[in-house]
Amino acid sequence: MAFIEVIGPEEASGSLKEIYRELEKQRGKLARIHTIQSLHPESITAHMDLYMQIMFGKSPLSRARREMMAVVVSATNGCEYCRLHHGEALNHYWKDQDRVAQLAENYRELELDKDDLLLCRLAEKLTASPGKISEEQDIESLKEAGLTDRGILDGVLVVSYFNFVNRIVLGLGVETDEEEMSGYTY
Repeated sequence: MAFIEVIGPEEASGSLKEIYRELEKQRGKLARIHTIQSLHPESITAHMDLYMQIMFGKSPLSRARREMMAVVVSATNGCEYCRLHHGEALNHYWKDQDRVAQLAENYRELELDKDDLLLCRLAEKLTASPGKISEEQDIESLKEAGLTDRGILDGVLVVSYFNFVNRIVLGLGVETDEEEMSGYTY
């Protein structure tokens, strides 16, 4: 149960109702990460614009890689809601639920290519110890693995975005269940 008042779709009116309708049209259904922001409808729109750009915009990082990083960030933060949602999205690409679960449990035990392993390490370190990121140790290893500066930027944006969203979810008591997990358009 959320820690604050939430205006559901059946009670929504005005701009909130329109925002909800548009989200349902685009995504197949409304997520609790949206409804938790119902008292400030404009934040839903801004949030979705940022999400769409970071996760679906043109990038040297594939959608699967971005979802992989989202799972690592969310697992590091203990955010089950985002870990499950983005694990489901990642499974759309990986098609291996056991592998997705292992990524969240301990990505180091997976057979990942070097780029993916380095991106997972970046996701974990930038989440758990952001002040310890170093150009020499962290950024240069990504460049040596062949990632471009744009790819590195996009990776940091993914990590930063999910730390932001994890804190909304954890700070306001957003929960998930089976109904919440199914029915989205990827």
